[in-house]
Amino acid sequence: MSQYKQPVSVLVVIHTPALEVLLLERAAHAGYWQSVTGSREADEALIETAHREVLEETGLDSHHFRLSDWQQTNTYEIFPEWRHRYAPGVTQNTEHVFSLELPAIQPVRIAPGEHLAYAWHPWREAAERCFSASNREAILALPSRQR
Repeated sequence: MSQYKQPVSVLVVIHTPALEVLLLERAAHAGYWQSVTGSREADEALIETAHREVLEETGLDSHHFRLSDWQQTNTYEIFPEWRHRYAPGVTQNTEHVFSLELPAIQPVRIAPGEHLAYAWHPWREAAERCFSASNREAILALPSRQR
Protein backbone atom coordinates (compact mmCIF):
# COMPACT_ATOMS: atom_id res chain seq x y z
CA MET A 1 0.00 0.00 0.00
CA SER A 2 1.36 3.40 -0.97
CA GLN A 3 2.16 5.91 1.75
CA TYR A 4 0.50 8.58 -0.41
CA LYS A 5 -3.14 9.33 -1.12
CA GLN A 6 -4.29 8.90 -4.69
CA PRO A 7 -5.25 12.14 -6.43
CA VAL A 8 -8.59 10.52 -7.27
CA SER A 9 -11.55 11.13 -4.98
CA VAL A 10 -15.31 11.02 -4.65
CA LEU A 11 -17.81 13.67 -3.67
CA VAL A 12 -21.09 12.23 -2.38
CA VAL A 13 -23.97 14.68 -1.93
CA ILE A 14 -26.41 13.09 0.54
CA HIS A 15 -29.98 14.35 0.30
CA THR A 16 -33.65 13.55 0.81
CA PRO A 17 -36.40 13.68 -1.87
CA ALA A 18 -37.32 17.11 -0.43
CA LEU A 19 -33.71 18.20 -1.13
CA GLU A 20 -32.58 18.50 2.45
CA VAL A 21 -28.80 18.14 2.15
CA LEU A 22 -26.38 16.77 4.73
CA LEU A 23 -23.25 18.84 5.39
CA LEU A 24 -20.27 17.98 7.58
CA GLU A 25 -18.00 20.48 9.30
CA ARG A 26 -14.31 19.69 8.81
CA ALA A 27 -12.35 19.07 12.02
CA ALA A 28 -9.17 20.59 10.60
CA HIS A 29 -11.03 23.73 9.51
CA ALA A 30 -13.89 24.78 11.76
CA GLY A 31 -16.48 26.63 9.71
CA TYR A 32 -15.67 24.71 6.51
CA TRP A 33 -18.74 22.68 5.56
CA GLN A 34 -18.89 20.01 2.87
CA SER A 35 -20.53 16.84 1.65
CA VAL A 36 -18.87 13.45 2.07
CA THR A 37 -15.51 13.32 0.28
CA GLY A 38 -12.62 10.91 0.19
CA SER A 39 -9.81 9.40 -1.81
CA ARG A 40 -9.85 6.08 -3.61
CA GLU A 41 -7.80 3.37 -1.89
CA ALA A 42 -5.72 0.87 -3.89
CA ASP A 43 -7.64 -0.23 -6.98
CA GLU A 44 -11.17 -0.10 -5.54
CA ALA A 45 -13.97 0.85 -7.91
CA LEU A 46 -15.13 4.44 -7.46
CA ILE A 47 -18.61 3.29 -6.45
CA GLU A 48 -16.98 1.30 -3.65
CA THR A 49 -14.97 4.37 -2.62
CA ALA A 50 -18.27 6.25 -2.37
CA HIS A 51 -19.89 3.48 -0.27
CA ARG A 52 -16.85 3.28 2.03
CA GLU A 53 -16.55 7.03 2.55
CA VAL A 54 -20.27 7.43 3.34
CA LEU A 55 -20.02 4.67 5.96
CA GLU A 56 -16.79 6.03 7.48
CA GLU A 57 -17.95 9.66 7.63
CA THR A 58 -21.63 9.26 8.51
CA GLY A 59 -22.23 5.71 9.76
CA LEU A 60 -24.87 5.30 7.02
CA ASP A 61 -24.81 2.12 4.94
CA SER A 62 -25.36 3.51 1.45
CA HIS A 63 -26.05 0.01 0.08
CA HIS A 64 -29.58 0.42 1.53
CA PHE A 65 -30.30 3.63 -0.42
CA ARG A 66 -30.02 4.97 -3.98
CA LEU A 67 -26.40 5.88 -4.74
CA SER A 68 -26.05 7.50 -8.18
CA ASP A 69 -22.85 7.96 -10.16
CA TRP A 70 -23.25 11.23 -12.05
CA GLN A 71 -20.50 10.26 -14.53
CA GLN A 72 -19.10 13.73 -13.85
CA THR A 73 -15.58 14.71 -12.81
CA ASN A 74 -14.05 17.90 -11.49
CA THR A 75 -10.33 18.59 -11.50
CA TYR A 76 -9.05 21.04 -8.95
CA GLU A 77 -5.81 22.16 -7.37
CA ILE A 78 -5.03 20.48 -4.06
CA PHE A 79 -4.67 23.04 -1.26
CA PRO A 80 -0.93 23.49 -0.55
CA GLU A 81 -1.44 22.56 3.13
CA TRP A 82 -2.72 19.10 2.08
CA ARG A 83 -0.18 18.30 -0.67
CA HIS A 84 2.11 16.43 1.73
CA ARG A 85 -0.48 13.63 1.68
CA TYR A 86 0.20 13.08 -2.04
CA ALA A 87 3.29 11.94 -3.95
CA PRO A 88 5.86 14.67 -4.63
CA GLY A 89 4.82 16.87 -7.54
CA VAL A 90 1.09 16.00 -7.37
CA THR A 91 -0.89 19.24 -7.30
CA GLN A 92 -4.26 18.30 -8.83
CA ASN A 93 -7.04 15.94 -7.85
CA THR A 94 -9.80 14.43 -9.98
CA GLU A 95 -13.09 14.26 -8.09
CA HIS A 96 -15.94 11.95 -9.18
CA VAL A 97 -19.45 13.13 -8.28
CA PHE A 98 -22.12 10.91 -6.72
CA SER A 99 -25.37 11.52 -4.88
CA LEU A 100 -27.09 9.42 -2.25
CA GLU A 101 -30.82 9.81 -1.80
CA LEU A 102 -32.24 8.85 1.58
CA PRO A 103 -36.02 8.51 2.10
CA ALA A 104 -35.89 11.08 4.94
CA ILE A 105 -33.43 12.85 7.21
CA GLN A 106 -31.40 10.22 9.10
CA PRO A 107 -29.31 10.47 12.26
CA VAL A 108 -25.61 10.53 11.47
CA ARG A 109 -22.54 9.29 13.35
CA ILE A 110 -19.64 11.51 12.33
CA ALA A 111 -15.98 10.50 12.37
CA PRO A 112 -14.58 12.67 15.20
CA GLY A 113 -11.10 12.95 13.67
CA GLU A 114 -12.57 14.25 10.42
CA HIS A 115 -15.62 16.28 11.39
CA LEU A 116 -16.85 18.46 14.23
CA ALA A 117 -20.55 18.50 13.45
CA TYR A 118 -23.22 17.72 10.89
CA ALA A 119 -26.35 19.56 9.82
CA TRP A 120 -29.21 19.11 7.37
CA HIS A 121 -30.09 22.17 5.27
CA PRO A 122 -32.43 23.00 2.39
CA TRP A 123 -30.41 22.61 -0.82
CA ARG A 124 -29.92 26.32 -1.60
CA GLU A 125 -28.75 27.03 1.94
CA ALA A 126 -26.47 23.99 1.87
CA ALA A 127 -24.89 25.20 -1.36
CA GLU A 128 -24.24 28.61 0.18
CA ARG A 129 -22.50 27.03 3.19
CA CYS A 130 -20.06 24.88 1.18
CA PHE A 131 -16.50 26.14 0.94
CA SER A 132 -15.83 24.01 -2.17
CA ALA A 133 -17.01 25.36 -5.52
CA SER A 134 -17.46 21.87 -6.99
CA ASN A 135 -19.50 20.79 -3.95
CA ARG A 136 -21.67 23.91 -4.24
CA GLU A 137 -22.25 23.28 -7.97
CA ALA A 138 -23.22 19.64 -7.34
CA ILE A 139 -25.78 20.68 -4.71
CA LEU A 140 -27.21 23.33 -7.03
CA ALA A 141 -27.60 20.64 -9.73
CA LEU A 142 -29.64 18.32 -7.46
CA PRO A 143 -33.09 19.50 -8.64
CA SER A 144 -32.23 18.68 -12.26
CA ARG A 145 -30.90 15.24 -11.21
CA GLN A 146 -34.08 14.05 -9.50
CA ARG A 147 -36.21 11.49 -11.31
